[in-house]
Amino acid sequence: MKQSNKTNILLILLAIIIIITPLFIKKGAEFEGADDQAEDVINEINSDYEPWFDPIWEPPSGEIESLLFSLQVAIGAGIIGYIFGVMKEKRRVATNR
Repeated sequence: MKQSNKTNILLILLAIIIIITPLFIKKGAEFEGADDQAEDVINEINSDYEPWFDPIWEPPSGEIESLLFSLQVAIGAGIIGYIFGVMKEKRRVATNR
């Protein structure tokens, strides 16, 4: 097996370990978003606080909100991957001249 394949497999396994480890360390913990935590802190500091504006549209459920967030992440990752691919190909073409 080539060295780059071994490196890729090792990196994938490391990523899986990093993702799964918190689930075992903090069993039963709630992994809520930073927005909810910030709102709680603001309400503790000033219970009369009024937000500057209301959302234009609020997803009907938490699952749909998670789906939209995941879709946003996937699109962003695709764009970044495309940019890196174009840069790598330009470098490869430039070195083969």
